[in-house]
Amino acid sequence: MKKLIIITAFFVTAVFTAQSDYEQGMQKAFQLWGSNPSEASNLFERISNAEPDNWLPAYYAAQVNIVSSFGEKNEDKLRAQLKKAQDLINDATAISKNNPEILVLQALLHTAWVAYDGATYGMTLSGKVVELYTKAEMLAPENPRVVYCKAEWNMGSARYFGQDIKPFCKDLERALELFANFKPETAFSPNWGKERAAMLLESCK
Repeated sequence: MKKLIIITAFFVTAVFTAQSDYEQGMQKAFQLWGSNPSEASNLFERISNAEPDNWLPAYYAAQVNIVSSFGEKNEDKLRAQLKKAQDLINDATAISKNNPEILVLQALLHTAWVAYDGATYGMTLSGKVVELYTKAEMLAPENPRVVYCKAEWNMGSARYFGQDIKPFCKDLERALELFANFKPETAFSPNWGKERAAMLLESCK
């Protein structure tokens, strides 16, 4: 009996230690993101390799590369970043299929290409972006990132074609209402976008 208790105690301690290592690693990666995105992405990727059943580290490793690619002028560097991001999205999707958060990230990856060269990539990728947001909205209509990112895409498309962005401002208002009540599933679940949605809504006024 005593041996069983010791074994059980060891198992519980090991679980908590592993969880603590994961939490510490994730926190460090988030801290690095602001000063060294490349190192942050690498750390998220290492955590992903150590957590094969957890989609979040691969998701964030992909997100770092996607966010860093906006505004990138060097096509070779952009291609390398987005290829790496795509591989990581594929990894995350293999763990968590039909995940609206991952679908939004995939849409943002395509958007990065459209932002880089709309004339070249707009025709081939715009339909895919719309399809991704439509699917994400069907899966999670109350997810604030789904609502806000879809609204931002629609606003960008409207501006590109010289159309009025006002019809999409109400979607941003709804997104902010959803953000106010949104509770992430875990401490590291996606919880970004509120500030960006608020800034976009200001452009409506």
